[in-house]
Amino acid sequence: MKREVGAHMVRSNVAIALGLIFFCFILNAGAPCAVAESESRYFHSGDGKLNLVSPKNGSTFKGSYRASDGTYNQDALKAIQRVFGAPYGQPISTISLRLVELLDFLQDRLQPDAQIAIISGWRSPKYNTMLRNKGRLAAKASLHQYGMAADIKMDRVPSAHVWNYVKQLGFGGAGYYHGELVHVDVGPARSWDEKTSGVGTDISENNKLIGLTTDFDIYRADDVVTLRFIRMTAFPIGVMTEFALNRVEKDGSPKWITDFKPKFARPTDGKCPEFEDIGEMLGIHYQLPKGIPAGRYRISAFFCNRLWEEMPVEISTPEFQVVGP
Repeated sequence: MKREVGAHMVRSNVAIALGLIFFCFILNAGAPCAVAESESRYFHSGDGKLNLVSPKNGSTFKGSYRASDGTYNQDALKAIQRVFGAPYGQPISTISLRLVELLDFLQDRLQPDAQIAIISGWRSPKYNTMLRNKGRLAAKASLHQYGMAADIKMDRVPSAHVWNYVKQLGFGGAGYYHGELVHVDVGPARSWDEKTSGVGTDISENNKLIGLTTDFDIYRADDVVTLRFIRMTAFPIGVMTEFALNRVEKDGSPKWITDFKPKFARPTDGKCPEFEDIGEMLGIHYQLPKGIPAGRYRISAFFCNRLWEEMPVEISTPEFQVVGP
C-alpha cells in the first residue's frame, strides 16, 4: 500500500511536470526564491494555501504561499517563518519548502482549511541541546534543527489520525506520544511513539543516521540541485569533494552516471575538507548535466578521515525525478 501511494504521487506530479519549463533562482544558502512552473516540484504537495498559527508567539498565516505559476510568495514565506519561530533570511533557520508542502498536503486531505497549530517548529542546535539537557524528548539528531520538522495539532483532526495517515504514506517521519500533538517531518520514512522513539539512546550517536537531501523532488535537465547534510551528531566531518550521480534502474539498483565536484557553501581545500557544524554543511550546489535522460536518480556523497566506526562510508539522497524536455 505504501509503495502504491508513493508511486501514484510520483506519477501524478511527473505527468504534470513533463510539459513544463522550470526556472529556479536559488539563494547561496539553497533556499529557493522562485520557481516558474504550474505545479509544485514535490511529490507530496497541496493547493498552495495554508492556515497556520503559533500558540507560542502568536504569529499566524492564512492564505496562499505559492502562486498558480508555481512561484513562491516571499512575504508569505516570511510570515510562515515567523509561525515556525525561525529567523527569516538566515540559511540555517530556513524552513524546508518540502515541509511546508507536506503540511499543505495533509491539510487538504484530512481537513481542508483547518488551522494547523505549530507547537514546536524550528529549533536552533543550542536550544535543542538545552531541551535534551533538561530531559525533554528532543532527539540529538532532531530535524527541527534543519527546518524539516514540526510538532503540530490540526483543528478537528485527532493527532492519532494524522500519525496513522503519515505512516501509511511511506514518506517522512511521524511521532506520536498519545497526547494532543503529533510530530511530522520530511526526513526518512519512519514512525514511533513514546516507547519506540529512541530518544536518550545511542541511536544517532557518532553520525550513525547522517543523511543527504535535495531541495526539490522534481527537476529538469540542467537545473541546479541544492544539497544539504542532515542529522549530524558529531564533528568534525570529512567529506570527499567528489560526489556521484546514479540513475535508479527499474529493479531499484543504482547505475553510475558520472562523478562531479559540487560547489560548497564555503571554500574547501584538498580532497577531504572537514566541516565543523550544521551551518557549514548546507547550500551545496550541483548543476545537472544537459541532456540527462528522464528518470529517477540519487546523488551519493562519501566520507573521509572518519573518526567513528559507526558512521557510514557513503550515503545517498532519496530518489528524485528528472523530467524530459
